[in-house]
Amino acid sequence: MKQVITAKLKLHLSSEQKKLLREVSLAYRDALNDSSEIAFTNGKVSSANKLQKLVYQDIRTKFGLPSQMSCNVPRQVAATYKGLWTKVKQNANHIQLGQTKKRYKGLDKPPKYASRTCNLNYKRDYSFVKQGVSLITLQGRIKVFYSGYNKHVELIKSGEDAVKFGGAKIYYARSNKTYYLLVSLELKIPDIEPDAINCVVGVDVGQRYHAVTTDTANQAHFYPGKQCNHKATRYQKVRKSLQQKGTRSAKKRLVSLSGKERRFIADRNHCLSKQIATPNTLIGLENLTNIRERTQPRKIGKKASTKQRKANHKQAKWSFAELHLFIDYKSVLNNSLAIKVDADYTSQACPHCGHTSRGNRPNKGLIFHCESCGFELHADLIGARNIAMRALLFRQDWESTGLLSAAPDGSSAEAKAARLSRFAEMRWTAESSQHHNL
Repeated sequence: MKQVITAKLKLHLSSEQKKLLREVSLAYRDALNDSSEIAFTNGKVSSANKLQKLVYQDIRTKFGLPSQMSCNVPRQVAATYKGLWTKVKQNANHIQLGQTKKRYKGLDKPPKYASRTCNLNYKRDYSFVKQGVSLITLQGRIKVFYSGYNKHVELIKSGEDAVKFGGAKIYYARSNKTYYLLVSLELKIPDIEPDAINCVVGVDVGQRYHAVTTDTANQAHFYPGKQCNHKATRYQKVRKSLQQKGTRSAKKRLVSLSGKERRFIADRNHCLSKQIATPNTLIGLENLTNIRERTQPRKIGKKASTKQRKANHKQAKWSFAELHLFIDYKSVLNNSLAIKVDADYTSQACPHCGHTSRGNRPNKGLIFHCESCGFELHADLIGARNIAMRALLFRQDWESTGLLSAAPDGSSAEAKAARLSRFAEMRWTAESSQHHNL
């Protein structure tokens, strides 16, 4: 099994070394913007090979970048255009379906690169040496001392026997005027066998509670999001005020504020995922692919009321995909596994009698009340139980077949219907759950 993590290393530079890194990072940024202009004038090229033929010689002569970095520039620009073309196609599809009337304008002008970053290749542009890292510049290589998270530093010092080094990126933080090196590390982890899993956990994510977990022994945990939502709402109000002001200083403040909000959400998700990803556990997560389209609000934009706009903002405020990603990679590091299960009807199905109806959750409130058997429980805990049962079914298939799917097959409607039918037959009881016989 392989797991890729990113080590963030702080570079301790002398004044001369800082000047050299500033020179190469600015040259790389100028090469990105120049290549973006050329790609735009040549039909908004999204092919890396085609763009490299157009810009490689100019990058070498005009900006003086080394050969490998001159190849990385058109790859990065082409990847940007490819992503923009994807958004253009999605927008055209949404317009055709009547979901929006606005045209996506991301390709009306060439993308502009503002941050000072450089993509590096291992052993060509950077390599680790004794007590430091060797980095390429326009004037040759320099040896730089670094520091970072102790576990990451230990992995790096252990060498290629324990970890495989991938690409890296030089990143400049304007807030503290410091250069960092972000290194991709591929860890070699032994494969996990079904017998090593001694606990199955279901995780339900939401707005009021960012996560609710329960295992098959009825051990539940609630992670409230009231304080975090309040702080995120404060960020939103300040951002709205600065956007209305529109001055130059307000725009600078907006850039700083966006970084703070992003780091705050990432920190919260890191803390949650660390508590959820316990050792030797199979963790069930909802498959939230296209969740925004499936839960599209009735009214958006100017047609929506103030209450609806607030609800729409809260729905899009928290990054649950990031939380799932953090749980996934932290699980592997703890000898656990995280899998995706179908999210259909997890908040509407009664885990005791199997009755599924929207009426089981009156007014979409916090209380789940089954119309058939009268069972009542916290609605988010009901969702976590249904997810845990579905994850347990995946584990039973894993034990019988030796194969475990990380995500449900969404290509076949018949296969999905068969899975949902199997889920509807499962029941949750206190006595049986303790023996994993759901």
